[in-house]
Amino acid sequence: MDRWSGRVAVVTGASSGIGAAIAQELVKKGLKVVGLARRVERVQELEESLKSALGKLYPRKCDVTKEEEVKEAFKWVKDNLGGTDILVNNAGVASVNTLADGPVEIWRKLFDLNVLALSICTKEALQSMKEKGVDDGHIIHINGIAGHKVLEGLAFYSSSKHAVTALTEGLRRELVNEKSKIRVTSISPGFVRTEITRASGFTPEMLEAFKDAPFLESQDIADAVLYVLGTPPHVQIHELIIKPLGETI
Repeated sequence: MDRWSGRVAVVTGASSGIGAAIAQELVKKGLKVVGLARRVERVQELEESLKSALGKLYPRKCDVTKEEEVKEAFKWVKDNLGGTDILVNNAGVASVNTLADGPVEIWRKLFDLNVLALSICTKEALQSMKEKGVDDGHIIHINGIAGHKVLEGLAFYSSSKHAVTALTEGLRRELVNEKSKIRVTSISPGFVRTEITRASGFTPEMLEAFKDAPFLESQDIADAVLYVLGTPPHVQIHELIIKPLGETI
């Protein structure tokens, strides 16, 4: 990780859970980390706790489903920190719904955040890297096991994560064709103990069913990000699937 010290990472959804854990670990490794979130006050609280770390956390309020806010955020990064070296696309949401009943507005929210926002952030990060002259940057998508199978009751969420799997491979091929050394990685965790279940409308019955299931912690995914970034520049970790021991899905 030494080669990343002093460089700039953008982490979306940095207000809690996996995003907050990733931002914290990157700051500890000496990076300048821009934490994007709607609930920016939470990122500001995290910033206070990292005052003595090697790097620095820069909280920025941003709803990544709004293209103009994303563009403004990356412009701020360019104007104040010189541009982006690493992007971690962490922001995402799940939702319990059916193809028979919808509701359609939930489907739109899923794709707006899990697919379109991820793609827009990726586009802005790549443009920033090219303008900065970075040819060893890294883009990391926090995907999920739903990107590789269809979870019962979560078909539409699973389809959004399958899109992330396809977008990862699509970008890899684009970068290869450009002879770029920028890397792209999909990290697909199994169940992680975060706020996403409550935020995604899981029923009390579903939460009860998962009560005794094995879970990963947010720190486990942050450690995976450090591993991926710490590999030699010629190594492409394309897909990393992480499950808690004993997971049956």
